[in-house]
Amino acid sequence: MKIYLGGDHRGFELKEKIARWLFEWKYDFLDLGAEKLDINDDYTKYASLVASMVSKDKGSRGILLCGSGVGADITANKFDGVKASIGKSSEQVKAGRNDDDMNILVIAADFTKPEDTKEMVKVFLETKFGGEARFKRRLSDISKIEANN
Repeated sequence: MKIYLGGDHRGFELKEKIARWLFEWKYDFLDLGAEKLDINDDYTKYASLVASMVSKDKGSRGILLCGSGVGADITANKFDGVKASIGKSSEQVKAGRNDDDMNILVIAADFTKPEDTKEMVKVFLETKFGGEARFKRRLSDISKIEANN
């Protein structure tokens, strides 16, 4: 599984930590930026880069960061096949993966402690989609909504 990582200036420091964790955990990942701290960059750039890759690369996952998490979440969910959500706790992230096959974890860098981030990332990467009929039915409904809008 390939992981695409991206974050703006408000998420930069935490994104760098996540990159180190992914490397230590031996995940195949691509850091799509920011490459350096630039207080004038915009979350839309990195959310678009990550979401476009996850949309095209079936079975991949993404991790995005911005200050509130909201902007990156909104942007990512504009791409077909992307199911992005802001992580609030490891339990919520686990439910998002199991029930909804969430494929992009969004971190609100201004409001999330590094230790909580680390746990959410770990759970996001380790939890499989549950695959129950009702979960599949709901995802099918979402695909139909995407196709018609």
